[in-house]
Amino acid sequence: ICVFNSMPAVNMSKSQAPPGIYPPRAKLNPAADPRRMRRIIAEDPEWSLAVVPSLTDLCLQHIVKHFEERPILDELLPSQKAIVLEKLPPSLPLSVTANLIGDEGFWKRCCQARWGLNDISEYGHSWKRMFFERHLENIIELFIPDVTDPKEVLDVVPLCQSYVRRLKITQLLPPIKEPPQFDEDDASDSASDVGNDRPSMDHFDFRILLDKLTNLEELQLIYGVKGCGMNFEWNLFEFTFRDCEFLAKALKSCKSLKVLKINRSKVDDEKCRVLVKYLLDHPSLLELDLSHNLIGDRGTRALGKLLNRSHLERLDIYNNQIQGSGAQALAHALSKNTSLLSLNLRLNRLGDEGGQALAQALLKNNTLLNLNLAANELTEPTATALSHTLVQNSTLRNLNLSCNRLGVDGGKALEEGMSHNSSLLECDIRLTDVGLESEYCIGQVLRTNQDKARPKRTLDPPACK
Repeated sequence: ICVFNSMPAVNMSKSQAPPGIYPPRAKLNPAADPRRMRRIIAEDPEWSLAVVPSLTDLCLQHIVKHFEERPILDELLPSQKAIVLEKLPPSLPLSVTANLIGDEGFWKRCCQARWGLNDISEYGHSWKRMFFERHLENIIELFIPDVTDPKEVLDVVPLCQSYVRRLKITQLLPPIKEPPQFDEDDASDSASDVGNDRPSMDHFDFRILLDKLTNLEELQLIYGVKGCGMNFEWNLFEFTFRDCEFLAKALKSCKSLKVLKINRSKVDDEKCRVLVKYLLDHPSLLELDLSHNLIGDRGTRALGKLLNRSHLERLDIYNNQIQGSGAQALAHALSKNTSLLSLNLRLNRLGDEGGQALAQALLKNNTLLNLNLAANELTEPTATALSHTLVQNSTLRNLNLSCNRLGVDGGKALEEGMSHNSSLLECDIRLTDVGLESEYCIGQVLRTNQDKARPKRTLDPPACK
């Protein structure tokens, strides 16, 4: 028989128990971690209401991520295509995006990422055209002869030739001139070979480019360097005869060209004659601007020949060195011309010899609308000749004679001619020393002509009650 010693039951907490009865346990402090004291955690940064992305979204994300390796766009639905185009980075290679993406929103982001704010109205309101025109302009403006590989230009042509319609080149860099090095042993031989180290081109050779730009309509060129600062040298602004020949041949091959502007490039008589030689009978050229150059009478005679062997509608040759004989040659061509609408000859030295010749040409010409003869050393004889012209010519709309010493008698002659004219709408006679009375009378006639030319407003008949 087992006898158990009965002992009274004692209730003992863990804190009152002698050591050794319960195993040791780390003390817990809930206040140390406030997240453990809250049942609802609303500010969890990893917590989101978004559901698991759909398979379509995952696929579109994959297409965007690997677009450069495998561009997929045309196979997508319109809504999916819009999502992909919105997420594509503008840094994608042009070899991938040029002929695949036509979305204007994408090319707008490309333009803004590269050049910031831009005026799209100058580019036919097309962001894609703007991007490729400016991209090609930058390549040409930074091209260094015999340093830059022409392949850099040719590689871009297949990508941009469908979108480039205008090139505005504001600088063309010359080759880098390295100082000649002589050896002490054969200094004489080295000196004789210096002349043979001529670069293959003096500036960018447009022959490799223009015939491939089948949609090019306007070309603006300045043979010079922008921002040269203290490194100024005259050779940085030299349009060489070899440049002129290369450019002329390139222009002849560009059959779509309508507007050509070569300014501030020291185009003299010889270079002008070379350009005209290759521009004769050009199928599409409509505007030619050779302003701010060094063209004299011989170059002007070549331009007169061009007038009647082209379809030119506008000719700007202001701020050159044209004198009386050159103006006479131009007037002879103008008397037979049937296409020119605007002629700008300001800031030359035509004199009365040239001014009278042009006035006589306008008696036979029936197409010219705008004529600018400002600052050409014209005096009373030219004003008298123009007075007779204004009586008979009914085509001219705008005549600029400012900054010439026409004098009081010249003003009276113009006043007499204007009294019989009903077609001229603008006549600038500022700084011509004409009398105030003549200036007032000429202004009155011009306002009358303008009122007649202004379209009449048709009044709507009153509504029936």
